Amino acid sequence: MSNYFTTKDPLDKIIASTLPDEKILETKHILTGWTNIVIEVTTNKGAYFFRFPRNPFWSKMIVKDATVCNFVDGKTSYYTPQMKLHYDSKNRPFSVHQKIEGYTLGDRIYHLSHTALTGAAYDIAKFIKELSNIDLKNAPSAVKYPLSDFLHELDYEHYDKHIDADHNYIKKTEQHKLVHGDLNLGNILLDENDKVIGFIDFCFAGTGNPNMDVARMVSRPAPKEFEQAFLEHFSDNQEIERMKLAWQHIDNGYADHIRTNFPEINLNQL
Repeated sequence: MSNYFTTKDPLDKIIASTLPDEKILETKHILTGWTNIVIEVTTNKGAYFFRFPRNPFWSKMIVKDATVCNFVDGKTSYYTPQMKLHYDSKNRPFSVHQKIEGYTLGDRIYHLSHTALTGAAYDIAKFIKELSNIDLKNAPSAVKYPLSDFLHELDYEHYDKHIDADHNYIKKTEQHKLVHGDLNLGNILLDENDKVIGFIDFCFAGTGNPNMDVARMVSRPAPKEFEQAFLEHFSDNQEIERMKLAWQHIDNGYADHIRTNFPEINLNQL
């Protein structure tokens, strides 16, 4: 019996049984979800995001995502989802969290004013530093899962030909600090005034070097003005540049995997 989901599963029925006291008004598939089948559900009582993992690896990681989100909640200056973990009748894990109104930075970044761009850069840098300063002494074991181990497992679980992800360097420079692991424009939330208010999607999270979050943030295309303002908050440019290259190799390898196995996913964000 599989422990993951496909688009052929009765996802609407699973959603309805998860929200028995609410009237479902609309469901919308989010076609940019790489790791999970993401469905936005609007009901008479509010809106939610459902995440159904696409394979056994991501089934394991969605449990970590929920654990990290709930551990981080309230420990930074920014919103993080209060994630509820559910299991269907086949004991497959999936997660649900309430939608926060706003936009992703990816939706807005090429329309932001200079003030909004530099403000976003400041807030993201602040979040990285706050996250890395969280005391992990009493953290659940899933929170302490090293990012280097995750990336190594991701590589060996998904790629037909292993990519040059610089695993040895990532491991060598690792620190015992909490990192988001997938800090990109699509995982940062803005309010109606283009102010950063929250961070989502902690599937990659664990312990590591905060510069991995910095490098992840600049590893995909963004306005030069934003990148320069963001990097002004950090000093180890040589390390960040090498980690940036590692992230680009990881993205390219995983994108090839997605194109081969999940052609319905929108890869325009690359």
